[in-house]
Amino acid sequence: MVKLKIKNTGPIKQGFDSDDGFITINKVSIFIGSQGSGKSTIAKIFSTLSWIEKALVRGDFSTEYLTRYNRFKKQLAYQNIENYLSHKSEIEYIGEAYTIKFKNNKLEIKKTQETNYHFPKIMYIPAERNFVSSIERPDLIKRLPLPLYTFLDEYEAAKRSFNGNIELPINNIKFEYRKQNKKSWLIGSDYKIELLEASSGFQSFVPLFLVTKYLSQIIDKKDSKTYREISVEEERKIRQEIDKIFENENISGDIRRVLLERLSARFKYSCFINIVEEPEQNLYPSSQKEVLFDLLESKNRKKENKLLITTHSPYIINYLTLAIKGNEVKTKIKNNSELLNRLNSIIPLTSTISSDDVSVFQLGKNGRIRELGNYKGLPSDDNYLNLFLEESNDLFINLLEIEDLCQ
Repeated sequence: MVKLKIKNTGPIKQGFDSDDGFITINKVSIFIGSQGSGKSTIAKIFSTLSWIEKALVRGDFSTEYLTRYNRFKKQLAYQNIENYLSHKSEIEYIGEAYTIKFKNNKLEIKKTQETNYHFPKIMYIPAERNFVSSIERPDLIKRLPLPLYTFLDEYEAAKRSFNGNIELPINNIKFEYRKQNKKSWLIGSDYKIELLEASSGFQSFVPLFLVTKYLSQIIDKKDSKTYREISVEEERKIRQEIDKIFENENISGDIRRVLLERLSARFKYSCFINIVEEPEQNLYPSSQKEVLFDLLESKNRKKENKLLITTHSPYIINYLTLAIKGNEVKTKIKNNSELLNRLNSIIPLTSTISSDDVSVFQLGKNGRIRELGNYKGLPSDDNYLNLFLEESNDLFINLLEIEDLCQ
């Protein structure tokens, strides 16, 4: 598993509360905390370092190139967090192929022992995503955050890839994209409106849903030709390496074949890392449930996939608990179709998840991060989000007590 250490970077000061300070990025990792506590900082740094590792494996640049002229800071500028670095900052990433360490304003990169590196498609889905569906031509607007432009490209590709109506997991609504006039529509039982006219919840959810569905399906289809994985420049690099293999007369036919297969594997996406800010954005609690279950289903398409979520919603944690408990029940049911159908009516079988594959982290004051414990494999109720729900109940009781004194 990938490990990540962050200290004295932006709002994160103390870092993870453990002996070595490393967070283990699980197959499903959830980060909760108040505004400005550092949830997005973790997500953005993980996204950036995962991409750097992929670029190093692909050969986009060398380790020497990245360690010079403050180029690491320029990579963080993509996520607009380059100014989070200071002389006290400490960031360390232990990946499958490379270890990347930034400390004392110096960057060190080391190649790890040869492993089966899973070449990932990394998608950062920003909280500002409703912007791409709430205005007519977002691509014409200048000075947007760079991740939003990247997300917009994938959103446009996703819309074009689906034919006909797509059923959304919320309120029996269908989505339709008309390629002729490039308009997006929501279709209900007795109405049809443009997505531009829809509620903020749908404007936030539809781009998230379509991009996640599109990319997870593309990765799942090994021979799919609907997704252009590499650029012209990357194709040129591959061709150069292929030519070198064929030009070397000392390489036998069998070895040549192995080398070509390895080369192909280096440049073909084999898993999907989905990084989602606030999936609950502008959504009713029951809709939040459907969104989470859909994200888990997409993650479950391949065992190598990862899902990282930042959230303010207690419902996301509660519904995650259902998904974990549903997995426990599923393993006990075995081949009883009647019980499996009953379970599926509560939580889709495709959305269940093992507790071993889930980690929930809570960010508090002074940039401190701690991992939530669990009870019999289920996330602990002792977290900030649930505590705020309890606080509202206590405040209401206090109001009733004051009311009684008035009589």
